Amino acid sequence: MNTASWVLIASEAWSGALAMVQPLGGAVTAVVVGPRELADEVTASGSGDVLWLEPADGVPAEAYAGTLAAIVAAAAPRVLVSTYDPACRVVLGAASAQLHARLVPNVVGLAWAGDNVLVQRAAVGGATIETLSTDGPVAAIYAGDEVSLPARAPAPVRRLDLAPAEIRILASEPVAVATGLDDAERVVSFGRGVRAKDDVALVRGLAEALDAELACSMPIADDLGWLEKSRYVGRSGNHITPALYMAVGIAGAPQHMEGVRGAKVVAAINSDPDARIFQTADYGIVGDLYEVIPALIAEVHK
Repeated sequence: MNTASWVLIASEAWSGALAMVQPLGGAVTAVVVGPRELADEVTASGSGDVLWLEPADGVPAEAYAGTLAAIVAAAAPRVLVSTYDPACRVVLGAASAQLHARLVPNVVGLAWAGDNVLVQRAAVGGATIETLSTDGPVAAIYAGDEVSLPARAPAPVRRLDLAPAEIRILASEPVAVATGLDDAERVVSFGRGVRAKDDVALVRGLAEALDAELACSMPIADDLGWLEKSRYVGRSGNHITPALYMAVGIAGAPQHMEGVRGAKVVAAINSDPDARIFQTADYGIVGDLYEVIPALIAEVHK
């Protein structure tokens, strides 16, 4: 049985995806698209093989999706995992088509059950974990938190020399969407710690109490549709510089925190004391947001 796993990496948020496939026991190959420093970080975490592609200046990583997909398909791994980085998802889609793999979003866990792959994914807005089983290849989009990986003996990095596909922009028209985030003094943002769409009203109540704009992490807008896509904060979303950025139920992945790098004060509410966001937050509350937010609103009204 082929138990090989491949992980697609194009940003700093990759440790959780790699950690998810390592316990499967098969050979692990990481495909890194980006600077050499990123490839070196990945190989130091114990990936069995690291293939590195550095895009040419001015060429988006997506331009290499076709050639990268062909390399992945030739290896025919049973498990292919992508982070939420847009470039990775483009490569994942191209590769899954060639592999005839089952494409599953919001994946938080993988395991073997005989010859089948068990896939755990967040469902019902993150309120429950659904387990799927398949006897074919799986293409999974990782949706869990980042983790700390122990340092291991680095494996060699093999550079890929690939030609990009030609990309033409046929039409380009900017669309201005006024959200109020750009010049907001205070922003309250929420992530997957909010369990259901109806619970967004609780976070909105905190934003109103603080006279703040409401924002969110990318999966909330992009996958769940609980807020407009114009309101998500992160590397590929809004880059804001408020006086106060309050992160509610947000793990603190690098691609999200890049969007608030200019914030003067970052405050975080998270039930996990080891959440990555506490490493960069100026103030933090470890607790259940469903208990903390009402208490904060009451204090503000005092």
